[in-house]
Amino acid sequence: MQRLAHELHGARLDADLERLCALFWPDARLRIVGTSEGKPIAIAADGVQQIRTWLGMLIKTFRLSSYERLSSVIEGERAAVHWRVHIRSKITGRLVPTELVDLIEARGGRIAAHTELFVPF
Repeated sequence: MQRLAHELHGARLDADLERLCALFWPDARLRIVGTSEGKPIAIAADGVQQIRTWLGMLIKTFRLSSYERLSSVIEGERAAVHWRVHIRSKITGRLVPTELVDLIEARGGRIAAHTELFVPF
């Protein structure tokens, strides 16, 4: 699980869509929930094709930098990872320091379910 979480964050930071999608099972679930400028944001994707669409959009729109892994808890094939990053909009140029928590469920070394919670700080 440590390796899987490390690979997930590395692929996000590198904006590598193919590498990201390869980490997910074909029937995986992705949920991203948070707030930006006081407005709630929620993304739900079921299956790697929907996940590819959403992650592709996120990669085209945002650039991540200043990565810091704050903590992680791993129990079997489940992990919770608390991390911090600066997110820059490629559209507006605005830079937003953000804290995130990834809840990851794995199956056979790949992601079966991933919920990401985020909030700017």
